[in-house]
Amino acid sequence: MNYEYLVIFLPLVASIISGFFGKYLGSRNSEIITSLFVSISAIFSFLIFYKVLNENYANNLNIFTWIDSGTLNVNWSIKIDALSSVMLVVVTLVSFLVHIYSIGYMSHDPNKQRFMSYLSLFTFSMLILVTSDNFLQLFFGWEGVGLCSYFLIGFWFKKESANAAAIKAFVVNRVGDFGFALGIFLIFYLFGTVNYNEVFELIPNILDKELSFIGLNINAINLICILLFIGAMGKSAQIFLHTWLPDAMEGPTPVSALIHAATMVTAGVFLVVRCSPIYEYSPFALNIITIVGMSTAFFAATVALVQDDIKKIIAYSTCSQLGYMFFAAGVGAYNVAMFHLFTHAFFKALLFLGSGSVIHSFRNEQNINLMGGVWKKLPYTWTLMIIGTLALTGFPFLSGFYSKDAIIEFAYLSGNTTGYLAAGIGIFTALLTSIYSWRLLFKTFHGSYNNKNLNIISMHESPMIMIIPLIILAIGAVFSGYLFKDLFIGLESSTNFWKNSILFLEPLNHDHPPVWIIILTPILVILSIPTAYYFFIKNKEITNDIVNGNLPLYKFLKNKWYFDELYDYLFVNPSKKIGLYFWKKIDLKFIDRFGPDGISNLVKYISSITVKFQNGFIYHYAFVMLLGFSALLTFLILK
Repeated sequence: MNYEYLVIFLPLVASIISGFFGKYLGSRNSEIITSLFVSISAIFSFLIFYKVLNENYANNLNIFTWIDSGTLNVNWSIKIDALSSVMLVVVTLVSFLVHIYSIGYMSHDPNKQRFMSYLSLFTFSMLILVTSDNFLQLFFGWEGVGLCSYFLIGFWFKKESANAAAIKAFVVNRVGDFGFALGIFLIFYLFGTVNYNEVFELIPNILDKELSFIGLNINAINLICILLFIGAMGKSAQIFLHTWLPDAMEGPTPVSALIHAATMVTAGVFLVVRCSPIYEYSPFALNIITIVGMSTAFFAATVALVQDDIKKIIAYSTCSQLGYMFFAAGVGAYNVAMFHLFTHAFFKALLFLGSGSVIHSFRNEQNINLMGGVWKKLPYTWTLMIIGTLALTGFPFLSGFYSKDAIIEFAYLSGNTTGYLAAGIGIFTALLTSIYSWRLLFKTFHGSYNNKNLNIISMHESPMIMIIPLIILAIGAVFSGYLFKDLFIGLESSTNFWKNSILFLEPLNHDHPPVWIIILTPILVILSIPTAYYFFIKNKEITNDIVNGNLPLYKFLKNKWYFDELYDYLFVNPSKKIGLYFWKKIDLKFIDRFGPDGISNLVKYISSITVKFQNGFIYHYAFVMLLGFSALLTFLILK
């Protein structure tokens, strides 16, 4: 029996059952069914990964033919290789833990069946995306996760802010998806197919082909890569298309964990790695990816330094870590990017669900300035969030240490200017990451208790159904880096593991980097802990003076580099003005006036005249009949 079918379709079945029949089954049964089906999917995902790991298993199961028209032949397929098997484990495991966690977190919500249905549908869409063997099925899953993100971010639809955030995420992603769609159209135009294997084999045949695009002559491969990367920028919230990500925190916390750790935002990284047989022939596009990735990593880390919403700090952290993954791919270290994606899924899901535990205990309070002094009241959450923070910051021998430092080292070993710059920014961003991460932890759990609305005596730990998923994720955050580093990025084992799914035109440089590159980041990470404690707990006056002084740099970072204001000025407000002009001048004064309103007024006018003939006098009726007969006779004669 092929486990692949169960892995993919069990979440879909669970979503349908909970969504359409949840009100008959009840909330508890819906929670059990969705969690059970996704857990089975996760178990079979591990079995598939084990077979890939030990037997070099690869398969491409054809579900059915979707489109067969001319040269366009597209199937619904399940492609299993090293890359998709890793993504199956990440997606299903984190999704299963989020489902379990949601049982406790959403216990008081009246719409639990709908929420669980959306979670399972989200999981199905991501699984369709990562197991596709063609760009069209990939695009279907791509749009599916976008749709589900809209459902989940706006789940509390009675909140105006949640609706606005859902629409913003949907619209910003459409910008990126437009570029992605153009890339797929261009691939079909050039090759007559959208199937991965056929496209990847034909890429070397168009190395020198140029196309005219927006008045410029551009190399065809460069143009394909840039258009595909625009799609990845939108989905993975890279700089310029990142503005939806912090607003997405309006959704329930389990949604944030699923979006940021395992599904939607990792899709862009997956796309670039899956298309390594294209990107390897475009050094120009790889340099663009490196620049965008390192810029995003730095930008998001600076903004996270001054945010006060616990979920938004972690959201910007996700944005920053995705930047690391992209500049790893940009220097050709696709396997290192996947390694960081793998480890990041554990510690970022741990941090998001841990923050949800904090929010649950503080009765929906998210401002870290209104917390503090509760580490003894929330011992499990505190301990588990310390583990997540250590892993995120790259503390020695935890998962983030192996994957993040590997990215910096391979960027340095790439031997080009862009790689050196990326390594330098990566080291500095690691320092910023450590500072804002410990700021969050210290202000949330340590110092004085600052919440005036809740008595500290009423504070209590979250239920075990929320804590157990955190413990499982913490185990992954501690051990996943050490256990899988050789498999993912080792010289021989990684080559054997990735050989069927990632193309390296030139082998990665596995030379030992300088000692200072190896030790600098861990030293900065360790020194940042007492530094953060001093500034945010021991001597808070310094940071309070910065905040109260409203310094220009603080305002700049607090307002997120003014990207939202800039986009409002350039796009939103002009669009509103154009819309209002067309509504008032064109719709109301022209279309409505001479269209539906004009016709209805004309009918009313004519009827007001003709009704005068309905007065009971026979000679008036005879006159009307004579007019009608004359008109009919005239028509027949002219005809």
